[in-house]
Formats: sequence, C-alpha cells, structure tokens
Amino acid sequence: MTGGKEIIDKIKEKVGLSSSDTGRGKSKMSKNITHGYHMVEGKSHHTMEDYVFAQFKQVDENELGLFAIFDGHLSHEIPEYLRSHLFNNILNEPNFWDEPESAIRKAYRITDTNILDKAADLGKGGSTAVTAILINGQKLVVANVGDSRAVIYKNGVAKQLSIDHEPGREREIIEGKGGFVSNFPGDVPRVDGQLAVARAFGDKSLKMHLSSEPDVVVELIDDDTEFLILASDGVWKVLSNQEAADCIKDIKDARSAAKHLNEHALARGSTDDISCVVDNHYNII
Repeated sequence: MTGGKEIIDKIKEKVGLSSSDTGRGKSKMSKNITHGYHMVEGKSHHTMEDYVFAQFKQVDENELGLFAIFDGHLSHEIPEYLRSHLFNNILNEPNFWDEPESAIRKAYRITDTNILDKAADLGKGGSTAVTAILINGQKLVVANVGDSRAVIYKNGVAKQLSIDHEPGREREIIEGKGGFVSNFPGDVPRVDGQLAVARAFGDKSLKMHLSSEPDVVVELIDDDTEFLILASDGVWKVLSNQEAADCIKDIKDARSAAKHLNEHALARGSTDDISCVVDNHYNII
C-alpha cells in the first residue's frame, strides 16, 4: 500500500514543486521535449536552500514550459516564496504574450517589492533566481538575477544565456549607490563585505546597494537545439559550461542527465547545495 507521504510527493512532483529531490515531465505539444530535475543537499551546516520549479502548463491553445532554480542564502523562506509566486506574477502581466521580456522584468520587480514588504514574515536573507519559459516549444525566454545559470547546447557547443551577477563586475553601479565591494585575500568580492552576488531577491538590509533587475534574453529553439541546463552555482563553481554539457550530451533521459550532472559536480569537489533542471529537445520537428 502506498503511504501518504509518497502520494503527496508524487502530487508535488507532478505540479513541479521541489520537495522531492528528483522528478521529470513531458510536453503534450511535442513528444520530443522532456524535462528532468535533481537536487543534492550540500555539506554546509544549514538546511537545503535550493528550490526547483519544472512544469509544462497549458494556457488556452498554448503550452508553456516553466523552469526555474531559486538558490537561497540565509533563507529557505524566500526561495520557497519565489517558487510559489514568481511565475504566477509573470503570467498575470497583461502584456506577457506580446512582450514577454518586459512582462518578466516588471514581474521580477513586483515580486521583489512583495518580498521586501513581507520581510517580517520571510525573514532576512534572499535568493538568486534563473527562470526559463519555453513558449510552444519554439521560443525560450531566460531571465536571471545572481549566479545560477542557464546554458543551452546546440551543435555540440554550450552557450550561456544568463549573466553571472558578480560584485566585481558591477562595482561602479554598487559604489554609485553608496555601497562598496570588498575584496579580501582568500575571499570572493562581496557587496558591502557580505553578499557574493550583485543582484538578488530580498536582502532588505542591503537593498539600497543591491539590484533585483534581471537580465533577459530570447533564444529561438530550432532543429540544432539539443538541451537546456539550469543549475545553481554548486555546479558552476567546479564545471565550465562546456564541461557540464559534454558530460550529459549522450544521456537522453532528462532526469538521468540532471542526476549525472550533479554527481559529476560532487566528484569535482562541490560542497554547496546543487540543483539542476535539464530540458531535452531531441529531434524537434
């Protein structure tokens, strides 16, 4: 007899929630498009702060593939809030279908404002985010704040679609807002000596010097597209984009590919929480 927890986990997996550490799904519009995800808790002394969203969603005559990694810092409440609200806020923007990039930017701002307004309940800390929306299997819109990445693989070449928002790269912007970027020996650059990313949701105490404005890019999906990887920085600290793609390029099951990528990152010495979503596009017609 199936236990209650197993039933709940299966339901949550079906709707794209990340309480289960692994899952998969398939497009109804194109049988050749599948997704899989896998999560591994790191060796740090805190609870898992990565959250995943992965779901195909029917909207009238359209199908959306909604994929995201939310990597919390000093918080699991804020990435959990993002998992529950960010895509809804994006899709509720009236201009989403005509101007998805504009809708995503506005929804990111609204969501961050809501998080800051709820700081008493959600607590301190914040979260990075990388989101990918696949529209009718043909158009991919990627947005991110922070250092989780989106990497697409076409014709044997891994191409990064997201931007790593590192404090060193945005020093002038941060200093222009009255903040500073520390660069202590043996440590990474940090905003006001604290945060190792220049853009994030939340982080109310740093918000005067910290942005939640996403970089947004549109990529057309064609016959040369093989797969998309979304992963938290636990992967990218130890693997290059090409190394990550090459290690899964021959694995056609998306969930198995995500699991293998995480295991490869662990073998390379990653100690951080690791979350990975792989969206496969084999033989798109």
